[in-house]
Amino acid sequence: MKEMNTMTKNVDESTYQYVVDILSREIMEMVETRNILASRALEYFEPEVHEIIESRCCDKQKIEELLDRLLDYCFNEQILLLYRKLCRYYYQIDPAATVGYVNAYRDMWDCE
Repeated sequence: MKEMNTMTKNVDESTYQYVVDILSREIMEMVETRNILASRALEYFEPEVHEIIESRCCDKQKIEELLDRLLDYCFNEQILLLYRKLCRYYYQIDPAATVGYVNAYRDMWDCE
């Protein structure tokens, strides 16, 4: 009976390790895909942020739409920097709305 329990335990551990290995690979693939997506998003968003700031755009709807889109990618450090840069710019235009975007970031991404 002890021999059967040992054999079952070894099979269970082997199966468990196999499943963990598969899930680990799948998670790594998802992370890589996410990172590629963020890189593409950065290429798209960076010129938009710079254009808004350099042109001294005061169009609240345009700025807020861009902040909304950036927020989805703030897991990426470079996009987070763009988000903060645009928030600092927008604060001069609408401080109350900007505080809302800072809080939205904290709610979505801040781990503390």
